[in-house]
Amino acid sequence: MGISPVLWQFLTKWLTTSALWPQEASTIAPWADALYIFLWLVTLLGLVLVGALLLVFSIKYRKEKSPVATQIEGSTLLEATWTIIPLGIFLFVFVWGAWLYFRIYNPPADAMQVYIVGKQWMWKAEHPGGQHEINALHVPIGRPVQLTMISQDVFHSYSIPAFRVKREVIPGRYTTVWFNATKEGTYHLFCTQYCGTLHSGMIGDIVAMAPEDYQRWTEESTSGMSLAQNGERLFASMGCNSCHNGNATAAGPNLAGVSGSKIRMDDGTVQVATDGWLRDTILNPSQHVPLGYKPIMPTYQGQISEEGLIDLVEYIKGLKTNYRVQQTLDTSKSNDAAPMVPEKVTQ
Repeated sequence: MGISPVLWQFLTKWLTTSALWPQEASTIAPWADALYIFLWLVTLLGLVLVGALLLVFSIKYRKEKSPVATQIEGSTLLEATWTIIPLGIFLFVFVWGAWLYFRIYNPPADAMQVYIVGKQWMWKAEHPGGQHEINALHVPIGRPVQLTMISQDVFHSYSIPAFRVKREVIPGRYTTVWFNATKEGTYHLFCTQYCGTLHSGMIGDIVAMAPEDYQRWTEESTSGMSLAQNGERLFASMGCNSCHNGNATAAGPNLAGVSGSKIRMDDGTVQVATDGWLRDTILNPSQHVPLGYKPIMPTYQGQISEEGLIDLVEYIKGLKTNYRVQQTLDTSKSNDAAPMVPEKVTQ
């Protein structure tokens, strides 16, 4: 006997529009739902089994039928069975969950990167091309998107139920998560970590678009300067190029190609130049002194905004040679050395 089409449509709409079961709109969503359903079924099976045994034993060994208590010897086989089977199920769920966790929190190497900055009580998104959004995020479908997130104040949590991803957004530290949207549409964005009086209003929209529509949106929404270009201007204006220019006599280490590399430090440790490491080096340089250099770099704590740090990190990540650094350094030197020309006074 088949289910009524009307009832099936009702159940489908109720499940997909309710908070308990939002629609699946990413590649990871079916896998997360499969684990969720499996846990439901195992829980339901355990509930039915324990309830049935409780009912049977209550009737079989009731006082009227067994007025005198008797000793029942245990069964080694039975005890081993109800120990090994649940253990196997728990280990299976552990492996499944761990596999799912690492898949969600380890983005592909070719993922498009977007920076997210949380602040009471809004979400700011920054695209590499210079597009900026408030409480919204436009992404293309069919392409991995990595979110690199940080908070300006308190703990937040970036949650997209339709994509089955949620990640804590922590002050002073980058956290990442990724997804690959599969369906065009507008999906809910929530902060799921209580962050203050207006926590419930810290919401937004995720707009998944066809690749050609996303390309059109980026062209129409650009500010004219990419994050790396903004970082280059900041790098030069703060005088960073005077020490990090790649010359043998430079006071600071060469930054060309440093992103992702292993660096031996003055204290003998080896550190990896991740995005978070680059950010922390700018703010706390005395804690990250490369071998062969002196701790002379000043701290920029409180002098650069979180958006400025993102720009600098993007610039350094894309720095493959010191050609542009030398150009900006030579330009600044020539400007400093240029003779002062008196202004012409008109009568």
